[in-house]
Amino acid sequence: MAPVYETSFSNAGLAARDVLVRRGLSVDHTQAVTLGIIGAYVVVIALLWNLPYVRWSLWPFKMLVIAFHEFGHASTAMCTGGHVHEIKLDPREGGVTHLSGGISAITLPAGYLGSSLFGALLIFCGFDIVASKVASFVLGVCFLFTLWWARRDWLTIMTVLLAVGLLVACWFIDHAEPLRFVVLFIGVMSSLYSVWDICDDLILDKVNKSDASQFAKRYGGSSRCWGIVWFFISLIFMVIGIIAGIAAFPESFSQQEKDSSHFIPTR
Repeated sequence: MAPVYETSFSNAGLAARDVLVRRGLSVDHTQAVTLGIIGAYVVVIALLWNLPYVRWSLWPFKMLVIAFHEFGHASTAMCTGGHVHEIKLDPREGGVTHLSGGISAITLPAGYLGSSLFGALLIFCGFDIVASKVASFVLGVCFLFTLWWARRDWLTIMTVLLAVGLLVACWFIDHAEPLRFVVLFIGVMSSLYSVWDICDDLILDKVNKSDASQFAKRYGGSSRCWGIVWFFISLIFMVIGIIAGIAAFPESFSQQEKDSSHFIPTR
């Protein structure tokens, strides 16, 4: 009987592994729709980014992801013993964080890589409604810190308040179902903006005052070299966010709506 038991156990193990492999590689209908939406976002953002006149439609979201970039500098400075004096956004799609102290080896790349990581986490949460609700709270905390650091900059304040208004409005529509698509869009926008900004400023056209230039002066290498490294890290973050979302959230749209109706219901 022992050999029979061993064989049955082996077959069961193989079957279980086969199920795990199939589950890990498969994409259900809900996830396929989400992937299609991510692809559509990428195409739409790429087109709007480069078309004259209509590119201004992305301006509020560009300001928002620039705020994420500056928040990356500020938060890592605070976590490494530094002091944040002020955050400012520029209408010409720029931003600056005035800080002192901290560990520059962490704070300098934290702008690009921080916004990339943040975007990847939002993409991950965008696969599920409840996860998007949780992400909106995290966004709210980040916004509060940003408002405090930018309390004298009206553009940053208005950008953050508009983003908060959009997130709050989505909470009260169909058990927050639209919230996941907004969180997903902000995540894709943040990831793409970081990747594009690295490529445009650090790889294709050297910017003397960029984060990578400052990093290269302090730690060696060239700004383009660090730009390439940060570029691939940003892409890896985005891919990991998508794969993790597929692995973690297999629920259907109907199941997500049901789960959302029991998690801080809004109607």
